[in-house]
Order: sequence, then C-alpha cells, then structure tokens
Amino acid sequence: MIKLFLFACILSACALLFIRCNHVPPQHQEATAPLTKEATAEAPEYFNLRPKLEKEYGYTHAVKIGNDLKISGAVSMNDSGVIIGPGNMELQMKNCYSDLEKILQHYGYTIDEVVAENIYTTNMAEFIKVSGFRNSVYKKQFPTGTWLEVKGLALVGQLIEIDMEAHKVK
Repeated sequence: MIKLFLFACILSACALLFIRCNHVPPQHQEATAPLTKEATAEAPEYFNLRPKLEKEYGYTHAVKIGNDLKISGAVSMNDSGVIIGPGNMELQMKNCYSDLEKILQHYGYTIDEVVAENIYTTNMAEFIKVSGFRNSVYKKQFPTGTWLEVKGLALVGQLIEIDMEAHKVK
C-alpha cells in the first residue's frame, strides 16, 4: 500500500513538473514571439578563416546572424594546420587573438563589441601566468566568459583555444 502511495505521489509530481515546464504564461508568449521571428528573418552569413582545414575538420569558423556574431574556437596554427608556438602558451594565445581579430574585422566588429569569451587550456597554471596579455586586447571592458582546463584540444601540442561572441548595437 505504501509503495502504491509513493508511486502515485511520484507520478503526480512528474505530471506537475511536465505541465509547469511546458506552460508559457501569455505575457511571455507575446514577449518572445517577435524575437524568434526577427532572429529567423536574418539569413546566417558564414565565414571560413581557413577554408581547406575547416572543410576537412567539419566546421565553420564564424557565423553572423543579424547583429550577433559567433566565432568558433581559435587555435594557434598556420593555414596548413601546423601548430605555431608548440609549448609556448603566450605565443599561442597571441596567435589566437590575432585570428579572432581577423574574423571580427571581416564583419566590421571591434574587440569592444565582444560580449562573451571562453578559453580552454590544457595548462591553467601556465595560462594564468600569461593571462595579463588580455589587458592589451580588452582595453575598454572584459567580456563575460569561462576559463576551463581540459585534458586535450583537437591537435596534440595545442595549449589554448579561445571562442567568442560579439554583438553590434544598431
């Protein structure tokens, strides 16, 4: 009897949770509808920094939709996919920002329009030692972001990868 009662309670809680998660109050339906229509009205603009490598690995380096720009993680490599600065965190970081600047400039954005930046590194302690370089990149305001230490990146020898998002005010 107790097991049946507990099962009924759990079932009721699940049903209530399902209903609450799928219910959007009318005031929120109206507020979100125009944003969805506006976002889908803009055709995405894709950009390949290294077309041959990006096709080989299966990604696009950046996409712009409306005033929003999403940039895939930049790593320190040349156009042939050879790592620049193996073992040198600071040099690899500088090369990442150099590539990110090229993409921002392609779309007419500046570093001041970056709103989010995520950094992935295989050696957080070493990254922290050279992270002061970012002060020369972000002179006005740092974006939001996350720093994560990871076991590895796409290629052996890569120490850092940086992705970002930018927003241009109309």
